[in-house]
Amino acid sequence: QVQLVESGGGLVQPGGSLRLSCAASVRNLNLYNMAWYRQAPGKRRELVAQITRDGRLNIADSVKGRFTISRDDAENTVYLQMNSLKPEDTAIYYCYASFLGPEYWGQGTQVTVSS
Repeated sequence: QVQLVESGGGLVQPGGSLRLSCAASVRNLNLYNMAWYRQAPGKRRELVAQITRDGRLNIADSVKGRFTISRDDAENTVYLQMNSLKPEDTAIYYCYASFLGPEYWGQGTQVTVSS
């Protein structure tokens, strides 16, 4: 079973920055497509950013220009760099991995943007 563990969430003021990390317990992370999703109370889970195993990026319009996703396959880690945070970014952020159909999710990490 693939295990994904997120870290780096917390409380930050508007305009601040956070970097989320997703540590994956896999031997061949280069084979996986990776992504970050988020879900705010009362809202549907939405894709924030994804990065394919080939390194192609897809960033949601709502965070484009502020967030970026990256991966370090040698360290089995995926990152979400979040800059210029807004209150509407408040949500639980989930790491996601997929390989040949099966999907895996982390437990989530809370990001709260508030003054």
